[in-house]
Amino acid sequence: MLKPSRAADFRRGVLDILPVLAAAAPIGLLWGTLAAARGFSPFEAWLTSATVFAGASQFVAIDMWRDPVPLMLVVFTTFVVNVRHLLMGASLQRHLARFSAPGKLLAMFLMTDESWAFAERKALAEPLRPAYYFAVAVSMWLVWTSASLAGAIAGRSLGDPAAYGFDFAFSAMFIAILAGFWKGRRTAAVLASSAIAAALAKLALSGAWYIVIGGLSGVVVAALLHSDEEAAA
Repeated sequence: MLKPSRAADFRRGVLDILPVLAAAAPIGLLWGTLAAARGFSPFEAWLTSATVFAGASQFVAIDMWRDPVPLMLVVFTTFVVNVRHLLMGASLQRHLARFSAPGKLLAMFLMTDESWAFAERKALAEPLRPAYYFAVAVSMWLVWTSASLAGAIAGRSLGDPAAYGFDFAFSAMFIAILAGFWKGRRTAAVLASSAIAAALAKLALSGAWYIVIGGLSGVVVAALLHSDEEAAA
């Protein structure tokens, strides 16, 4: 049985992540459908989601899937898409003092944009505890893998979920999560710099470099503003 405090943390995590799960399900269905169209069996689609567990990278990889598979190109491109996780992981690691060594490794494996954002927001108010984090992260994993499996089983019978706006569901949800970090003009400056840099990179460069450039721009601006704040203190 969970201790009362852990049970409360776990319930809080599940309740917090529920709206995101509603967005994750149709995106997982879409990915499973695309994977089936590329020749993946339902088990292969589920296994990919279970082990990779990175929606953006999975969509990039499935879009590039050919026969024969351009393996090195797929690996490099998906690395570029997910290199932001190096920054996110470094940020999350600061809050894992209450986690065991195996728990820290599992926390990093299960980290997504959404679970990272919830963990960071939680850490603003109180120490991040394992029960809360794993409630968020494991729920995401279960829904994502289950939806991928269901999408692969359904195949093309779902049609194109993008026609219903499901392809924007994750973006809309992540924007809503970021709103919880709002701290005034400094937050606006960080978000604006990331958005502008990513948009310009998208127009100027092919591939997924806009994700990396947008993220690095936000990090640089945040560091500069933090340095100015310390100097003024």
